[in-house]
Amino acid sequence: MSTPELHQAIAASEWFRELPAELVSQLAALAQQRHLADGALLFAKGDAADGLYGLLSGRVRISATTRDGRDLVVNLFEPGDWFGEISMFDGLPRTHDARAVGASELLLIPRARFHALLAAQPVLYPHFMRMLCRKLRRSFAWIEYAAFLPMSARLAARLLELAQDYGETQADGSVLIALHLPQEELGRMLSVSRQTVSKELNALEARGWIRLDYGRVLIRQPEALDALVRGAG
Repeated sequence: MSTPELHQAIAASEWFRELPAELVSQLAALAQQRHLADGALLFAKGDAADGLYGLLSGRVRISATTRDGRDLVVNLFEPGDWFGEISMFDGLPRTHDARAVGASELLLIPRARFHALLAAQPVLYPHFMRMLCRKLRRSFAWIEYAAFLPMSARLAARLLELAQDYGETQADGSVLIALHLPQEELGRMLSVSRQTVSKELNALEARGWIRLDYGRVLIRQPEALDALVRGAG
């Protein structure tokens, strides 16, 4: 990838789009390209932090494995997303595993070089603080959902979040979640079995609120899902 292409990829991201062009150019100069095959491990829980990652193509799955071997999907990152900021800032080991879903291309901004840039350009800090606070708010919301909401409302909340991040609004006002979303993967996101997710999805489809189609979910009535979440909270 050429330097202008690197500059464009960084400038287009939510993390850096508000930065002056000069600072974006400095970040582009620090970035290193990484290529991962499908299923390749980018980093594991407990690894030392090597820096901040930006996804150019493919997808990266952030997950944790319980003592009994169950897999919990914490997040799915798409092109344009940046991740790995927790360990990059606090210097502690990685909190989760990160693995490629499909062949993926990433940018790495090494930790030492990035901190040197922060020291020279403290104007960067407010941009990261806003992003960290946004992620923290989302984490707190999911803690509340897991503690207080029944399974149907937790699933509805997750579908609405995925629609916000990956939704494509259709002509009739419905929203297609533009992800291949197997029921097993949804179960991992919610820490429940595929059978439990299947039962709840079928119930939502029977109400006419969603439509299921080969690993895709079409939300036909977003307002009904939102009402389910709010009514259960």
